[in-house]
Amino acid sequence: MNYEIVPLPKETWKGTVVPIRYTTDTYYDLELTESENAFTARLVKKQFDTPVTHTPEEYDFPDRLYQDFWEKAEAYGAVGEAGELLACIELCPEEWSNRLLVTELWVSDGLQGQGLGKRLMDKAKEIAVLQKRRAIILETQSCNTKAIGFYLHQGFVLIGFDSCCYTNDDIARREVRVNLGYFFHRNGRRS
Repeated sequence: MNYEIVPLPKETWKGTVVPIRYTTDTYYDLELTESENAFTARLVKKQFDTPVTHTPEEYDFPDRLYQDFWEKAEAYGAVGEAGELLACIELCPEEWSNRLLVTELWVSDGLQGQGLGKRLMDKAKEIAVLQKRRAIILETQSCNTKAIGFYLHQGFVLIGFDSCCYTNDDIARREVRVNLGYFFHRNGRRS
């Protein structure tokens, strides 16, 4: 079924849990080295001994639409016949840097691989062009290699990482924040 991407109004969808969960058997290991004149960082794809599953229940603060700290957020998504959320993207302008931040992107398990994620990302690119943003940015985790592959396929590139975003042991836990970006020229075309 080809679901329509529609606005998800704040007054209706605020607080809706975005049930991001995934299982992975690979991760990008962050290898950091320091010498007298240089720091070197490498993300090297490796295999887990056993698959790892991440669910909203393992965190004290599950992802939700329209959280108060995303003051100017807008959400779009696909909604089922019974009014259930099937997929969504939430976007928030980062005014000081003229970038558009993807705060949430989720497609329900049964609809993954059918182009819905691409259509949601196309919506983000369309909005970024309309708002004359210079880039779209987002974060994911080094162990979410499927998401990283999707974003790279969508034209995003690595722009950084944070080795202690979630805990002081992110590297050892193999769950490092990875920042990706998609860049525009001033006229809205890719750079």
